[in-house]
Amino acid sequence: MQLILISGLSGSGKSIALNVLEDAGFYCVDNLPVTLLPQLVVQLRAEGSKRVAVAVDVRAGSSIKALPEVMEHLRELVEDLRFVFLDARDATLIARYSETRRRHPLADAQMTVQEAINREREMLSPLAELGQRIDTSQLHPNVLRSWMRELAKSDLAPGLTLLFQSFGFKHGIPVDADMVFDVRCLPNPFYIPTMRSLTGLDQPVIDFLEASDDVRRMTEDIRRFVANWLPSFVADGRNYLTVAIGCTGGQHRSVYMAESLSRLFADTHKVMVRHRVLASGQKAEPR
Repeated sequence: MQLILISGLSGSGKSIALNVLEDAGFYCVDNLPVTLLPQLVVQLRAEGSKRVAVAVDVRAGSSIKALPEVMEHLRELVEDLRFVFLDARDATLIARYSETRRRHPLADAQMTVQEAINREREMLSPLAELGQRIDTSQLHPNVLRSWMRELAKSDLAPGLTLLFQSFGFKHGIPVDADMVFDVRCLPNPFYIPTMRSLTGLDQPVIDFLEASDDVRRMTEDIRRFVANWLPSFVADGRNYLTVAIGCTGGQHRSVYMAESLSRLFADTHKVMVRHRVLASGQKAEPR
């Protein structure tokens, strides 16, 4: 059985993620008390269910604290257990609640939305590192849907997965980053008119950057740093390590660097690559 657990901040996109998995053929359950997870798995397995997704969050109350321990039990019951934690910046969450006019599950007459978010972060902080963490702050819903489909289809064996993620500093540093590297000091293809509308995936940009000694040296320095510290993250029991590479707009240098680093580690580690700005379809702007 494949079991995907979804948790995270209210307003971060859990409903979207669960709907995607339901459309993909998963048996989905929303807002299940954590202590009932093993019982649910045993029952659904007996009924022949192969793919199950469950959303667990602060609505489960104090039982949410038991999730790390319950997950250890679940690993004995299912062959493929994955955990996804959805997050977003406070300003984004507040804006979403304002737009939808929905009430935060922890908010009441004596608590503002900001105070409810702060309380929720405190309650969920032990869960953020249990699996893959995704920052949905700048993500269009369709991008989140695409990433969830990718997760559901991927065949990940046990162990740590390296996720290289490009981003643009002008959009903010992703909150799901474990390591952040700044490549804004490298030559910028944006200022070459013929490359302005291209990305780090296009050959002219690749050729331009690979011709730079600084780019090659930066690539090797980041590779060495990540490689040196990977054993420590593995020893800590981490399932995912998100290495965020940022340039100004997130279109050229960071994309190239994330792709290059992923290839350098692909032969020895499980690797994933994501490009936040390209996935969101944001256009190049003067900078």
